[in-house]
Amino acid sequence: MERYARQEAFYGVGEAGQKKLLASRVTVIGLGALGSASANLLARAGVGFLRLVDRDFVEYSNLQRQMLYREKDAEEAVPKAAAAAEILGGINSEITIEPVIADVNGGNISALIEDVDLVIDATDNVETRRLLGEACHAMKKPWIYGGALAACGMTMNILPEEDAPCFQCLFDNQETGGETCATAGVLGMVTSIVASIQCTEALKILVGSPDVRRTLLAFDLWTGEFDEMEAVKKPDCPLCVREEYVYYGKGAGSRSVSLCGRDAVQVVPDAPARIDFDEMAGEWQRCGKVEKKKYTLDLDLGGLGIKLFADGRAIIRGTSDTAKARSVYAEYVGL
Repeated sequence: MERYARQEAFYGVGEAGQKKLLASRVTVIGLGALGSASANLLARAGVGFLRLVDRDFVEYSNLQRQMLYREKDAEEAVPKAAAAAEILGGINSEITIEPVIADVNGGNISALIEDVDLVIDATDNVETRRLLGEACHAMKKPWIYGGALAACGMTMNILPEEDAPCFQCLFDNQETGGETCATAGVLGMVTSIVASIQCTEALKILVGSPDVRRTLLAFDLWTGEFDEMEAVKKPDCPLCVREEYVYYGKGAGSRSVSLCGRDAVQVVPDAPARIDFDEMAGEWQRCGKVEKKKYTLDLDLGGLGIKLFADGRAIIRGTSDTAKARSVYAEYVGL
């Protein structure tokens, strides 16, 4: 326990609290700026089991704010979950770290959170966040919302209590679209602060502290303004009152989504597959430049590119048109 001596000395944790942390299980969904910072803090704090979930790979544009990754990871296009697990395993070998390279959807969300005590939200889109909110409500799991854009950050604890508001109580009208990190930018300092607050609240929840915050915290780091807003349960909330599930329990299915600011589309097949990279590489040789990596198989088609994962998921680069991406996927992957 010497590793955690300074944390144990803090009155809010203590020896008993540290033992609770070592026995705790947390899933971090999304390993971009928020998720990688959260995973780093939780691993160092001694949370005994971390499940790290992300669908994407490290790119050079990530390094400005995603503090956990290295140039080497971007050069080799290592999946974020794999890179995070490798790095954190070298930081704290006494805990269990489970990397999951997958797209979070209605077909796998239950398996990702059913055996953990808490979930950290570090997602990058509204649909996945709503799915997470619905799943955590159905399974009575606490989760901690976090978001960052430009110089602004926001976070809130979503607790499985009868009188506690859910995410939809506060953001019922939130839709996709609007400004993104690609258009408005984001400061790495903002994402680090949001992740620090999320992880502090996570420790409070896991050790059973009475000081768990029950407000929505928002701030603008550039102007130095911080604000707390009361979070109130809506009497007619479609989720936590009427229990209407839009995403949870609906299965996965084939789908495609344009990736924010990337000129790329992710295509996911109806069901996970087992791709034989050697066999597929042989088929692709006549189509363009093929590069086999540890976790992906890449095909360069000139203006377009395919990054294929072993489960059949692919990122089609060079287009934001989902119909075109699905057509390319059907032609070259054919699942």
